[in-house]
Amino acid sequence: MLLTILGLLLMTTAKAQDGLDRSSIEVINDMAPGWNLGNTLEGVATWAGVDFLNNKGGLGAETAWQGTKTTQAIIDYVKSLGFKSIRIPCAWAYGHISNADTYEIDSQWMNRVKEVVDYCINDGLYVVLNDHWDGGWLENHIKDTDATTIAKNKEILTALWTQIANAFKDYDEHLLFAGLNEPNAEDQAATNNLIQYNQTFVDAVRATGGNNARRILVVQGPSTNIEHTCNFMANKMPTDVAEGKLAVEVHYYNPWQFWGMEKDESWGKVFYYWGQGNHLSGSTHNATWGEEADMQAQLQKMKTNFVDKGYAVVIGEFGANWRDLSSLTGESQSKHNASIKAHYRELHRLCKEMGGMVPMTWDTNYTNQDGTKGCMTIVDRKNLEVFGIYAMEGINEIYPRPSESAIRDIKASTDEKEISVYRLDGQKIDGHHHTTGIYIQNGQKFVMN
Repeated sequence: MLLTILGLLLMTTAKAQDGLDRSSIEVINDMAPGWNLGNTLEGVATWAGVDFLNNKGGLGAETAWQGTKTTQAIIDYVKSLGFKSIRIPCAWAYGHISNADTYEIDSQWMNRVKEVVDYCINDGLYVVLNDHWDGGWLENHIKDTDATTIAKNKEILTALWTQIANAFKDYDEHLLFAGLNEPNAEDQAATNNLIQYNQTFVDAVRATGGNNARRILVVQGPSTNIEHTCNFMANKMPTDVAEGKLAVEVHYYNPWQFWGMEKDESWGKVFYYWGQGNHLSGSTHNATWGEEADMQAQLQKMKTNFVDKGYAVVIGEFGANWRDLSSLTGESQSKHNASIKAHYRELHRLCKEMGGMVPMTWDTNYTNQDGTKGCMTIVDRKNLEVFGIYAMEGINEIYPRPSESAIRDIKASTDEKEISVYRLDGQKIDGHHHTTGIYIQNGQKFVMN
């Protein structure tokens, strides 16, 4: 009897420690703010012959769309900025399949993905790992209605997620899976197909057992568009053997004229100025829609249709292009900077206030504003610096950084128990053997002298 009681106590303690007894809303409330390792593990080098169900992507795909290989030091720095979670967009079927007949994921690629995930887990960060665009093998074909095609897509989706889930079966609540990214569904008919694929994803992961039986799973709304998701998918979430473990993903890129439009068109102007108090007198580039009230209304729809019904919301991508207006006569750079700051601040404020939602900032690691085109980069990964300073300021007004400065002066210690030290390239160093320079320790830059 005593052994039985001890066994039950140990099982209860283990469950509490892995955190997988918590609901999706409870976990999501601990994940804000979030950040995207964008343009990295989802990179597809099509010029190298990469195609669907082949293995020509290789480990080099990581730097196909940006030039910096991910290191522990980079993730440490991201954590030091105050981020609590990292979304890892990932390709699998395009360029990383070693056996097209069985859809076997290349072992080297799987190991590299695990390595990057572990960088985040080492820092106590939450991770959302997905099947991103992936060459569009499924996301561009959601609306296909041929029964044979749908069955084949389900077969591939099941094979991919069975392998991914098995590879990460023992990870605790800090790892979440997201089935797709931006499934192209613009009407109810296409959404009905998407609903089937969402169910296929959930069933595949749950079937692997272990911690995956209780892991939080994220399914995507049609085109990850808030209006479509609320109109076409409310009350149509997958059935799940685990209670309270599902979340729904949408993206927030609104208004288009502010976040992404590159030049004035006959039908409308680019918005350089967004938000109350940030309009420029006399300018034709002030936002005329999509400001604070519209943002609040959009998020309220997600709260009403999903959060209030027990489904957390992952705003998997969010951002606005920070532009260089120096070439434009009469336009104010400072007003634009304030607009960027306000845009990031307001979305984070609303998500925190409403609860059950985590905004995950998109980041391209492209440190050039390209004039009025702009870019969404927050972190300069090569130099471990903040590039998108106004976006970061907006986020930090709602979620302050752990410390006032990401760089500090300390003396090298000979204490063998001190936290690991890394060079800027991510190489761990021995604390007893060093040269003067800048290093990373416990998520912060410091000068070793």
